Amino acid sequence: MNPPDPDLAAAELKAMQDSIYREKILRARRQTPEERLADVFELTNSVFTRMHEGAMWQAGISDERQGWDIVRKRLARLRQVYDAGRFVNHLPAALQ
Repeated sequence: MNPPDPDLAAAELKAMQDSIYREKILRARRQTPEERLADVFELTNSVFTRMHEGAMWQAGISDERQGWDIVRKRLARLRQVYDAGRFVNHLPAALQ
């Protein structure tokens, strides 16, 4: 039995990834604004849940209230850095 061709396997994987991505794009284009908003809320909730779980794990605690306190402090710190202009989500004009 011959070993599988790595180039062929990579090409098949790439084609499958492209197909999945294309389907996600087409599905998003078919959504109504209400469906998109619902997806945003669902995504946001799942991100907050992961942040909370990660904070509790990193702190080695099981108290949910303490976990949310840590998340609030981290978000406040990020807001301060952003407001101070030390964190931006776009390139400065000089670098474009």
